[in-house]
Order: sequence, then C-alpha cells, then structure tokens
Amino acid sequence: MEFTTGQIAALLNGTIEGVSDAKITALSKIEEGVPGSISFLSNPAYTHYIYDTKASLVIVNKDFQPTAPISATLIRVDSAELAFAKLLEMYNQLKLNKTGISKMAFISDKAKIGTNIYAGEFAVVSDGAVIGNNVKIYPQVYVGDNVIVGDNTTLYAGVKLYSDTVVGKDCIIHSGTVIGSDGFRFAPQNEGNTKVPQIGNVVIEDDVEIGANCAIDRATLGSTILRKGVKFDNLVHIAHNVEIGERSYLAAANVVAGSTKIGKGCMFSGQVGIVGHLQIADNTIITAQSGISKSITKPGEVYMGSPAFDANKYRKAYIHFRNLDSINLRISALEKASKG
Repeated sequence: MEFTTGQIAALLNGTIEGVSDAKITALSKIEEGVPGSISFLSNPAYTHYIYDTKASLVIVNKDFQPTAPISATLIRVDSAELAFAKLLEMYNQLKLNKTGISKMAFISDKAKIGTNIYAGEFAVVSDGAVIGNNVKIYPQVYVGDNVIVGDNTTLYAGVKLYSDTVVGKDCIIHSGTVIGSDGFRFAPQNEGNTKVPQIGNVVIEDDVEIGANCAIDRATLGSTILRKGVKFDNLVHIAHNVEIGERSYLAAANVVAGSTKIGKGCMFSGQVGIVGHLQIADNTIITAQSGISKSITKPGEVYMGSPAFDANKYRKAYIHFRNLDSINLRISALEKASKG
C-alpha cells in the first residue's frame, strides 16, 4: 500500500496541515509511529505522543488545538477514530483481495460457482454446492454437498461446512469453525445409548460473523438458525435446533444447549452457559460465567451468577456471601452467650 497524504485527505474528506505529497506506506499506533506511517489521535490520554511521534501523518479531530510544535503532517476530520477505522477497512480489503482458483483446489463439476471467487489450495467444493459471487474460500476449507454460500462471504482457512448448510451474504467465518456437525442426542437403552440421527441443517442469515473454532450443530429436524447480524467470538458452541435472534452478540466460550431460542439484540459475556429448551427475551444481557437454567421472559433484563438471577439482586446478595464467615462467628457467639 502506498498513498500520498493528499490522496488520503481526499479519501477521508479532510483538511491537510503540512506536506501534501509525502508517501505513506504503513499504519501505526501514534506512540509507535515510524517515518512513512499514518496514525490517529482521538483519545486525549494519548495527546502527548503527537508532539514527538515519528509518524509522517496523523489524523486528528477538527477541534484539536496543539500546544507545541508538531513535525507530522495533520489531517483534520470530523472524527479521527472513524476516519482511521475507514482506512483500516480499506487496508484490510486490499490485503485480503484474493481472486482466482488454485490448481490444487477441488471444485465438483456438479457445483455452481459465481463470478470473481477465490479458492485456495486444498479447498473442496462438493456436489450440488452453490457458491455466490465474490466469495473467498481460503485453503483447506471444506464445502459439503448441497451447501449454499451467499455473495461476498469469506470462509477462512480450515472452515468446514457440512452438507445442506446455508450461509447468507456478507458473512465472515473464521478458521477452524465447524458448521453442521451432528447434534449431541442419544436415546438411552438398557444395553447402551442409541444415536439419534440428525437430518436437519444449519441456516446462517446475512451479515453474520463467526469467530475461530466455533461449533454449530445441525438440527435433528428442521434448522439450527443464526439470524441476520449475529456476531460470535471464538469458541462458541451452539447445539441442535437453537435459534439466535437478529443482532445478538455472544462472547468467547458461550455454550447454548439444544432447542433454546434467544431473542434479538442480546449480549452475552464470556463463558455463559444456557440449558436447553429455554426462551431468552429480546435485549437480554448476561454477565460473564453466568449459568441460565430458566427462561427469561422480560426483555432488557441483566442477569448474573450461576444459577443466574437479576443482577441488582445478585450484587446485594454477594455482600452477604462475602460476610458469611463473620456472620457465622457472630451467630455462634450469640448462641454461646444465650446458653451462658
């Protein structure tokens, strides 16, 4: 990547103060800036770095007022943070803009492939698969029979999509994630457990991002569903027939057991566990390491603890949890005094 400061200013609709034709070849933190790099300043706590940064170009807010000389060229914009985010996105697109099908990829003659796709080494696209336009399939991805992948979706290295999985448009699935593996369901018998066949599928709607090493099980019947705009961190496990509502966010190591339905706009912190066959209302917030054993029916509540209950009540109860030893000693002393 190489741009001039003038080109960057035009891209960001900003105003230049300094050299307009300097060459910019890298992005950097303001405290780690080097000649030829561009950085930004939005957090006042980092203001002191701008006076001695080695970065050639720094994006600042329009209202920034320096109190000492600055050697770097400045670009003034409405929001330095949003402007730098735009540059990061552009840089990322350039870096990941791979096209073409490797000679070492296998694409079935019975698959349907869109235009401008990328398929890396040892990627496999199986019979009946339908791949949209501008899809990126990185090395060692497996796309099973009859899988559908929508336009502009990226499957990073090592993703596995079992048969009949449906992935929408503009999705991102990170390395190591497995979608459509069997749900964990067995029928107890006198001489052991009999595996219940899982003949459903997984449906992932548009604009979903799934982190690395997640596992999303296929339904026993019907579909396991991730609705539009869902975002998963790494190491999330979703069991068979679960449904995750639109724009819900699940942080790392969440586990949702079978047939639970999660509403829209929910936010779950790390290591949340939810038992099966529950209903979780829209906009529910669950704090880290909470265990949910009952349905949550009132939208917008915050839950904490294991088993979890209302967060305000939990915080009040926690004061007493911490004082249990001293309370016990006081009760013992009172009992001895009353017997004396």
